[in-house]
Amino acid sequence: MRKLAVLALTILLAAGLVTGYGGSGSAGGGVRRPSYESEELQFQAPAEGDSIAIFDTSAGQVRAVLYPDIAPMAVDNFTGLAQQGYYNGTSFHRILYGFAVQGGDASGTGTSGATIWNNNPYPKEISDQLHHYSGALCAAFSPDEEVSGLSQFYFVQSLPEKLDSSLRTQMEEAGVRTQVIEAYDQVGGLPYLDYTDTVFGQVYEGMEIVDQLAQAEVDENGKPLEDVILNSVTISTYGAPDPVASTSQSADPASSAASASGAE
Repeated sequence: MRKLAVLALTILLAAGLVTGYGGSGSAGGGVRRPSYESEELQFQAPAEGDSIAIFDTSAGQVRAVLYPDIAPMAVDNFTGLAQQGYYNGTSFHRILYGFAVQGGDASGTGTSGATIWNNNPYPKEISDQLHHYSGALCAAFSPDEEVSGLSQFYFVQSLPEKLDSSLRTQMEEAGVRTQVIEAYDQVGGLPYLDYTDTVFGQVYEGMEIVDQLAQAEVDENGKPLEDVILNSVTISTYGAPDPVASTSQSADPASSAASASGAE
């Protein structure tokens, strides 16, 4: 069984070794996410022609900009599988409120996956240009294997709470850039995954849908009691004619991109 990083890190959370990202939501209620301005790449609005992924879920649409120049293998695998229809009709198999919404395994178990390279796994792509801020789109890896990337991905759904003082001190002592620390402090995220998994995109619209997905009722392993479905993933370019009709009943565009990444 593949022991993916998202599952492994829940042990740290449960043990109280990582703090500062707790909180609770109410079914039907939204998470108040502040807008935030930063020169960090993930807080910039997509530019015309940028690659994007449109996730049509059972709760509505989520749109993310992709970073093929920084995480080329993760993006190539994800977009290739999406264009093959691999993700269509799959389920989000692990949901941990205040942490992540994970899917991308056609078996629905979280123990397997696929790649465009005859299902051979690919290596991690780590860059200081991309971090596990709230709304980050990430490829999941086994914590003890450098070459273990498959089709599984997750949205960081951590809550916008201040960094725990001890974690902030650890980040400062480790030489993490001030801009990165401040971004984590303002919007939330999972900094301890920055060298564990690959960030390859960022939600710019529909973060309220990610928050809604995260409120699904789950069992003790984070598996939804009722299927939470990813109907399809469409790959397009920002500024092109919209290839997907919106399924969201009342998405508020003013609270989407800014809430997820501070983009105006």
